[in-house]
Amino acid sequence: MTARPLALVTGGSSGIGLELALQFARNGYDVAISGSSAQVFDAARTIEAQGAAAYPHRADASQSEGVESFWQFVLALGRKVEIAALNVGIGLGGAFVDTDLKDDLRVIAINITGTVHMAKNVARHMVANGEGRILITSSVSATMPTPYETVYGPSKAFGFMFAESLREELREKNVSVTAFLPGTTNSRFHKNAGMGTSAIDKGPKNDKTVVARQAFEALMNDEDHVVGGDEATRQMVRDNRVTPEPVKAARHARLTRLQP
Repeated sequence: MTARPLALVTGGSSGIGLELALQFARNGYDVAISGSSAQVFDAARTIEAQGAAAYPHRADASQSEGVESFWQFVLALGRKVEIAALNVGIGLGGAFVDTDLKDDLRVIAINITGTVHMAKNVARHMVANGEGRILITSSVSATMPTPYETVYGPSKAFGFMFAESLREELREKNVSVTAFLPGTTNSRFHKNAGMGTSAIDKGPKNDKTVVARQAFEALMNDEDHVVGGDEATRQMVRDNRVTPEPVKAARHARLTRLQP
């Protein structure tokens, strides 16, 4: 059996999730990853190229059965989970009156319900083992209203406060929790959310590898949260603390409104 510690990454097939998995692999961890498509197996091969063992599992994170099947898959490895990156999340662009209710509810199912479900398993596992680190991927969107991503932003605000709350509860259990708030990155996130015609998808983006490294370093340094991105991204979050909500909402709408 490998002597390397084990990290878990939900939504590890592509984008920031895969970059997080690669950060763990490069820093001495084996990695178990989940994904909703066969791409998760390609991602595992990319991770293995870093000299780590990779354990891919395909499951639908919008379903309780899918979340639990990944956890049971990880438990079956017979290894202690040292790090859990609860990263899986989806976006949905468009005016709220135009989006399909089932798609709105799927955002909630993955970004909120699924995160809570996996966090319950992971937190109990780590408390029983007397140690562990949890990373919960939120978003810069958690710090402002997000018109034309009307359900996504609030779902990420939940993730931010959930992470901060859980951190305080687990602080004396030797289990750390870090909230990760990436800004816009060079992944397919906005295109996958149906936002390919929006200004935000055409604008400047942070490098996902750099952003993942920032998250890894913050996690290992036991920081309560980290903003992923360049100085302009971090300044936006600082400004958001003092900017009125209607002003932030109007600014965000200009970036996210879909164009014909």
